[in-house]
Amino acid sequence: MKTHSTLTRMARKVLFIACLGAVTTNAQAAEDYSSFLRPAEIPQPDNNRITTARTELGKMLFFDPRLSGSNWISCGTCHNPALGWSDGLPTAIGHGMGVLGRATPTILNTAYQPLQFWDGRERTLEKQALGPIKAAGEMNQDLDEVIKELSALKGYRDAFEDAYPGEGITQKTLAKALATYERTIVSTEAPFDRWVKGETHAMSKAAQQGFEVFLGKGRCVLCHGGFNFTDNGFHNLGLKGDDDPGRYGIRKVKILKGAFKTPTLRDVELTAPYMHNGMYKTLEEVIDHYDRGGDTKDNLDPNMQPLHLNASEKAGLVAFMKALTGEPAPVTLPRLPVE
Repeated sequence: MKTHSTLTRMARKVLFIACLGAVTTNAQAAEDYSSFLRPAEIPQPDNNRITTARTELGKMLFFDPRLSGSNWISCGTCHNPALGWSDGLPTAIGHGMGVLGRATPTILNTAYQPLQFWDGRERTLEKQALGPIKAAGEMNQDLDEVIKELSALKGYRDAFEDAYPGEGITQKTLAKALATYERTIVSTEAPFDRWVKGETHAMSKAAQQGFEVFLGKGRCVLCHGGFNFTDNGFHNLGLKGDDDPGRYGIRKVKILKGAFKTPTLRDVELTAPYMHNGMYKTLEEVIDHYDRGGDTKDNLDPNMQPLHLNASEKAGLVAFMKALTGEPAPVTLPRLPVE
């Protein structure tokens, strides 16, 4: 038989190992939480670095309705800073008051996204910027015509020269200026961010419990990870009555049929309605959809599974997602050139 002292030494050894394991687990948790912190710099291409002149020019263009064929729709019409940089509608309204098939996505934190649009058809903000301008159903503007209109205004000639010396007013510099401004539209510090940094009371107990569900039973982190709470991937969520091909229209891969880009959860409480077709009005409805594991099972993403969440867990998830809302960054409207 082992002596009492031997058993005591063994018990101490087990306790030491257990404590060491707990420290390791806590350290890992801290490391995992740090992955939710904002990167040190905003991603930007070497040939279009962010400058004050470029940002100010891009802002003028973003809010100028002359970029549309009707001269009354601007980028800011659908991407309204007062509505979470979206429009508050189930699906967008474009040229001639035509109702479009997809919701207006927020442009918050698009600088961190490698693919643009719901279906990811463009890889850069520069390429994305011109798409809505020339799309017949959206802004319906001829790009050559808008370049002529801008070139006729001394205010724009001077602004383009300050931003892109010697490059002139072209489709390329138009796209670069818009992209630069959009890169500066980033989320502000939210209660969650302060909590991750160690401010223990920055986030409510309900939100903290919701974060645990988010990481665990809710399986949300499988697609909504990292600082921007997105995997930048494409998933079919099993939305009822939806026949939009989504990413499949760009890449003919079966798993991408009906798949759409995972949106950021930053400031998500400000961007209702939800989903690419705007079918849900509230975060509670969205959570119920995920809890059911989706409705249409054809080509359903493998990550979509029934969750069996209780009322407290669902409420916690809502509280957590609301804790991702930062204070609104002040936005002042630019003075547009008239001559």
